[in-house]
Amino acid sequence: MAEKTGERKGDHIRICLGDQAQAKKVTTGFEDIQLVHHALPEINKDKIELSTDFLGKHFQAPIIVGAMTGGTPEAIAINTAIAEAVEKLGLGMGLGSQRAAIENQNLEKTYSIAREKAPNAFLIANLGGIQLVYGYGLKEVKRIVEMIDADAVAIHLNALQEAIQPEGQTKFKGVLSKIAQIASGIKQPVIVKETGAGISAEDAKLLENAGVKAIDVGGVGGTSFAAVEYHRTSKNTGDVHNFLGEAFWDWGIPTAVSLIETSQTVNLELIASGGIRSGTDIAKALVLNASLASISQPILQTAIKGKEETEKRLSCLIEELRNVMFLVGAEKISDLTNTPVVITGKTAEWLQARGFNLQKYAKRGRHEFGH
Repeated sequence: MAEKTGERKGDHIRICLGDQAQAKKVTTGFEDIQLVHHALPEINKDKIELSTDFLGKHFQAPIIVGAMTGGTPEAIAINTAIAEAVEKLGLGMGLGSQRAAIENQNLEKTYSIAREKAPNAFLIANLGGIQLVYGYGLKEVKRIVEMIDADAVAIHLNALQEAIQPEGQTKFKGVLSKIAQIASGIKQPVIVKETGAGISAEDAKLLENAGVKAIDVGGVGGTSFAAVEYHRTSKNTGDVHNFLGEAFWDWGIPTAVSLIETSQTVNLELIASGGIRSGTDIAKALVLNASLASISQPILQTAIKGKEETEKRLSCLIEELRNVMFLVGAEKISDLTNTPVVITGKTAEWLQARGFNLQKYAKRGRHEFGH
């Protein structure tokens, strides 16, 4: 079992390094989020403050590198590069699912290296929600926390991937109650994250009632794990899993849509992920009430080259975010939630059909002049 889990993780890394598993006909929706430019920002760019707090931890910028890997030989170098970069920049990092190390303790180093290299960074442990109904419980969750001295625990939801994966586990009945048990049974905050198909308003409310402290929306528009599974089975053209991978390639809720649905429904910390590719995407996510933005695939591409390339890429994203804040007149991160934004296109159509209020975003900070 452990060998197969590690082999699968290796497949995922190799496929995700390229662009062949990115969404095809659907986008994040961030292209429909139009920030209102301020010709008179009335702030000094060098005085902009990017630091923020999340679940009791201070960040130098509102960015986390999303959960990607562990449990495979390649993971040590990748997690080392990411950990060293986030430690230096004062950011956070999620680890890949730690199931592999529970099955085989010899793989613990592929995860624990992150804490070794990032003693002060915010680290998120990770386990699949489906594992909770297949026998895992508080004992295993506490073990993954101890493995990396985690600041929080992510329970990931990947029903789409499990439904397509040849090895998939699809008995999801009872996952919610198991999440509630974990949330009430450990001292670390529990984050529930989707893995690329998004969180709806309805699911967000269920998770809030279950006691989770944050939601990572993990929307459509970036890496598609249906596409990943399609490529894993590409040698078996005509195979049902290969067929399903292509059929469900773009399934889910776009990231911007999911973020607005959840932010208007629950009072929880939110992480925006799923196709975050730029500092402008990060700014738009924060304007839509995300606490942090999580970026994965672009950092995976730099992490295989080492710490310097990873740090350089993250620094560029931070400076792009600073520039956007300057151009919308936001002197600190909290100012972004009062920054006007116009929501158009398919994103607006979806949200209006679902009954969400979009006018309030456009009217933020607006003063009536003249009549």
